[in-house]
Amino acid sequence: MSIQVIDLKKRYAEERIEILKCVDRVLKKGNLILTKEVENFERSICKFTKLKYCLTLNSGTDALMMSLYSLGIKKGDEVITTPISFVASVNAIIHIGAKPVFVDVGMDLNINPDLIEKYITKKTRAIIPVHWTGRICDMNKIRLIAKKYNLFVIEDAAQAMGATYKNKHAGSFGEISAFSAHPLKNLNALGDGGFVVTNKKKLFNKIKLYRNHGLRGRDDAVVVGVNSRLDSLNAEVLNFRLSKLNSLIKKRQANINLYKKLIETNKFQIIEDQILQKNAHVMFVVLCEKRDILQKHLARNGIQSLIYYKTPLHMQKSIKFLGYKKGDFPIAEKITKKVLALPHHQHLKKNEIKKICSVINEFYNS
Repeated sequence: MSIQVIDLKKRYAEERIEILKCVDRVLKKGNLILTKEVENFERSICKFTKLKYCLTLNSGTDALMMSLYSLGIKKGDEVITTPISFVASVNAIIHIGAKPVFVDVGMDLNINPDLIEKYITKKTRAIIPVHWTGRICDMNKIRLIAKKYNLFVIEDAAQAMGATYKNKHAGSFGEISAFSAHPLKNLNALGDGGFVVTNKKKLFNKIKLYRNHGLRGRDDAVVVGVNSRLDSLNAEVLNFRLSKLNSLIKKRQANINLYKKLIETNKFQIIEDQILQKNAHVMFVVLCEKRDILQKHLARNGIQSLIYYKTPLHMQKSIKFLGYKKGDFPIAEKITKKVLALPHHQHLKKNEIKKICSVINEFYNS
């Protein structure tokens, strides 16, 4: 494909000199684990999000699992979440021993807070709203429900670095929040990476111990922990890229605005953000009629598009044991037949967006 959904090669070409400087600064010190580079990045995240504590980990999935662990979620507990997300959102709940309970979504692709209460039982301990594609959920309503039923809120903010709602950064609304630094995210590492943020020191201390084998000192293991540490090289690269994040999001927003201006059909829906919402635009997911045929038409014209996600979580084979079936969440099932991710990255040129829109308009006009 001549036009890619995400172009990591172009990003490296743009940042090559600075990335190599990061590599040189770290490697010449001869120390790669839990160094000052990691601490510096964690402090930068706290400053950016205006939250007190940050801990880097080896993935966004681990960030979710450790968030659940830190709050004492255990076997037999129920955790409410959305059926539209990457499978890691539900895997984290299952791996901790709890049971995922799905609630259908709204037309913004996020969990519908107006449906949550009817799924709450005596076993419900937490709600995990997923800020899918970088759009923050209706956290005001979700927080009120959580307070009413004495539930924890764990934000799955894997795709929401740089997103805000009413000037509060994603991750500010729950007890603890999980972020991903996977290469396809807008704040991306050179490989897997993740982190948690919280204002609660107790949760911070618990995860800090657990992520490093439960070691309080070199030879003092006080709990049975795991190895989930972001390496120093990725911390240095992420700290550099964090300084460019707002500019990157601004460019992606401008590209999406151009799509809005050029698309001429009502069979292709660009989901609008709320007035006080700043979208992180990790993905540009639209809803379109005849999605599969359109995708083939785009491919014939050298335009890549991807489907996030074709199968809602409650219909995945891996969680068949939960007993969900087709028809349980009709909005999610309807939406997943229409979702399509299009190129919107910061390296796109205007004439490339014009070409994409022209191909889409031609498809629907014919």
